[in-house]
Amino acid sequence: MLVDSHCHLDCLDLSPYEHNFGRFVLDAKSKGLQHMMCISIDLEAYPAMRELVGDFGDISVTAGVHPNARDGRNPSIEELVRLAKDPKVVGIGETGLDYFRSQGDLEWQRTRFRNHIRAAKKIGKPLVVHSRDAKEDTLKVLREEGAEEVGGVIHCFTEDWDMAVRAMELDFHISFSGIVTFKNAQSVREVAQKIPHDRYLIETDSPYLAPVPYRGKTNYPIYVRHVAEQIAELRGESFAQVAETSADNFYRLFGARS
Repeated sequence: MLVDSHCHLDCLDLSPYEHNFGRFVLDAKSKGLQHMMCISIDLEAYPAMRELVGDFGDISVTAGVHPNARDGRNPSIEELVRLAKDPKVVGIGETGLDYFRSQGDLEWQRTRFRNHIRAAKKIGKPLVVHSRDAKEDTLKVLREEGAEEVGGVIHCFTEDWDMAVRAMELDFHISFSGIVTFKNAQSVREVAQKIPHDRYLIETDSPYLAPVPYRGKTNYPIYVRHVAEQIAELRGESFAQVAETSADNFYRLFGARS
């Protein structure tokens, strides 16, 4: 019972499936993947992404604009709320702050982030938050905007235990990607060991950040199994325990059942 809580299905290389998305979904299910959440990164690509996933009951989506997206239009609170009225949309994001890839005055990122939080509070759906090299400002904006009202997840977690604790105090979950399988990601591994059982999710961020043993190659949602296996090893638990716990946490947070 595996759930990939964060993937970009509209960016996948489907050539192994003869470019047939339905065939890809069937293969994923046959390999134990029960549900996937396809994440929005810009409004221009959103209609095609939403059409791609169609009515597949084992795929949910989010609505939002990635903090690094600069070429498209900025979402208004009203537009995000309108998109999120679609029952297929279970969360707002991917939103947040990224000070690694963006330079200069980044007030536009913080304003966009605040608008996503306000939209999430209006529609009553959780947030999917991206944070890179922006720990303090991410937590500050979440706190100032009252994001604990809806909660959410810090996806592809790359920070330390201090940030994990402070995010959980704001009713956020922590999601582990293939990075947890990297031997040099010691702070992430520490968080995976210590985090309460009811506060973590697993993801691929597919097609990016493939876990060991596929590091450097195209990432697919089925590889979330390797994330679960690594967390099980770190926590001294069984693979089945981690798969079930992370799936239950996902469904409780996003309310998306296949």
